[in-house]
Amino acid sequence: MLDQIKGLHHVTSMARDARQNNDFFTHKLGLRRIKKTVNFDAPDVYHLYYADELGTPGSVMTYFPFPNIGKGRHGVGEVGTTVYSVPEGTLGYWEKRFADENITGVSREESFGEKRLGFAGPDGDGFALVEDKADSRAPWMKGAVPADEAIRGFHSVSLRLKDGGATEELLKFMGYEEVATSGNVKRLAVKNGNGADVVDIESLPTAPFADLGAGSVHHVAFAVENRAKQLEVRKALIDTRYGVTPVIDRDYFWAIYFRTPGGVLFEVATNEPGFDKDEDTAHLGEALKLPTQHQHLRPYLEQHLQKLEG
Repeated sequence: MLDQIKGLHHVTSMARDARQNNDFFTHKLGLRRIKKTVNFDAPDVYHLYYADELGTPGSVMTYFPFPNIGKGRHGVGEVGTTVYSVPEGTLGYWEKRFADENITGVSREESFGEKRLGFAGPDGDGFALVEDKADSRAPWMKGAVPADEAIRGFHSVSLRLKDGGATEELLKFMGYEEVATSGNVKRLAVKNGNGADVVDIESLPTAPFADLGAGSVHHVAFAVENRAKQLEVRKALIDTRYGVTPVIDRDYFWAIYFRTPGGVLFEVATNEPGFDKDEDTAHLGEALKLPTQHQHLRPYLEQHLQKLEG
């Protein structure tokens, strides 16, 4: 069993409209946009990052807003719900806020003894807030939501799978342990993690497979401290016959990718070098940052990329 993985690093999803996406996360959810850059493989498409003040691993939600993308179809073989942690006793505040902001799909829930508020993103993305009194992580203090009610970071993700058995074994190999079961959902967690410690596996044997599109999670990333730890994980996965990519430089972290038995794309990302690599902490997410290979496109991109504000 591996011990290098410390919880979630980030979740990356697809969207249709960049301005709507930016408004949802920065205004309605009160997160900080920590990076405005572009897709490495499609530089005419933004890659937007939303998180706490510093972009701490375990708090980072990222999006590729493709203007002409079709709507995704939810099903098995995907991340079903991305769950954020909020302070105990704050769901009433969020319920009112969501009503005021016309957020859809809002429902009171309880899961594994935790109070939750489910809601939908602009493209039908599945989200929830869970009250976690033990979460001591600091929120973004200067956002649209008061600090006492603000999101702390991720709590968990849920994986919707035809058969969760093989993915459960993979997660256990990655250092997760089963901590609870409720109906068709099995909960796994990593000890001494970064706060975003939980993965739920929902087994839905008769459900249709998901189709990737707007509102779909593209991949979920797990955090390791540095490149040396990442290489240890990569070797262990390859030795276990997983097809793992070479290490890829994503400017703010190094990444490796592999497909799980249930069809979900996993990434293992480093905590280094961080999102302040190319801009001051006080101004994260303000300027358009481009990968080196796309710098020559700056005049075109600055003219043609959708304006996020105004």
